[in-house]
Amino acid sequence: MNASIAKPLQVSIQFGAFHGIRQIIESYNRDKRPGHDPILSISQYYLAGAGAGVATSIISGPIEHIRIRLQTQPHGAARIYNGPLDCALKLIRTAGIAGIYRGQAVTLLREIHGYGVWFAAYEGLVGIAMDRQQKKREELPSWQIALCGGLAGEALWLLSHPLDVIKSKMQSDGFGAEKKYRNMRDAFRHTWVTGGLRGLFYGLGPALLRAMPVSAGTFAT
Repeated sequence: MNASIAKPLQVSIQFGAFHGIRQIIESYNRDKRPGHDPILSISQYYLAGAGAGVATSIISGPIEHIRIRLQTQPHGAARIYNGPLDCALKLIRTAGIAGIYRGQAVTLLREIHGYGVWFAAYEGLVGIAMDRQQKKREELPSWQIALCGGLAGEALWLLSHPLDVIKSKMQSDGFGAEKKYRNMRDAFRHTWVTGGLRGLFYGLGPALLRAMPVSAGTFAT
């Protein structure tokens, strides 16, 4: 799937699922505490975000797998895939649908925890800004909304990056005799033995640099 289509689709699924789950939780809060504000607690925002992560993982897993295959393949005559569709078809021929969804378990964990943190951090920061200034959400200036979103993005990657590292290792791994990792646990063990804690946070710097503007823009628009 073209990146210009995939990213907006993922964002639509994220926010659609989040708002749907939030409404369910708000309804639960109303029934549990009649007459009180049904606003979600931070833990409930995490739960809604985690649910959004489950929904997003259905497409983010295969999309990111294909992207990683294309980025890590040899260049020139040794090139294996001639684009996303060719990559998807070859993965299916090699390992079936499971081939497309390689690393899906760790992708699911990353999305659950990552988006749980993302939405909870954002809502928590916005709540602090509203309380300190005695303003409603819609009265907050756009730069504050963007800042809350950017900081939430930093929290997302800081707390979920090790899962992303393991996911990338599994999705760039070979097939058959060339396969290095048996499963997620094996990939984690190998990463820890060879790189320790630093190995689990490899590439965190660039991820954090990218997260701030991307996440700020997502919430500010």
